Amino acid sequence: MYDIDPELREKIVQLHVQEGRTFKSLSDEFGYPASTISRWVRQYCQAAANNKERAQALANMEKLCALQKEIEELRKE
Repeated sequence: MYDIDPELREKIVQLHVQEGRTFKSLSDEFGYPASTISRWVRQYCQAAANNKERAQALANMEKLCALQKEIEELRKE
């Protein structure tokens, strides 16, 4: 396992995701095995997907709460 600064790790992942750099070119530039960089990218993508799901779930819960409040107000009328 490599002891790497999280900011550097994120930078390497972003170079692949946003700029399309290959694992080999990043490996050559930064000195980490391509397989390690590939794993970092996979972990990053999984975390991003989980964050999107969480954000959507939170938005749905907020909408549900607003609708429940509206129903309560309508019942009072």
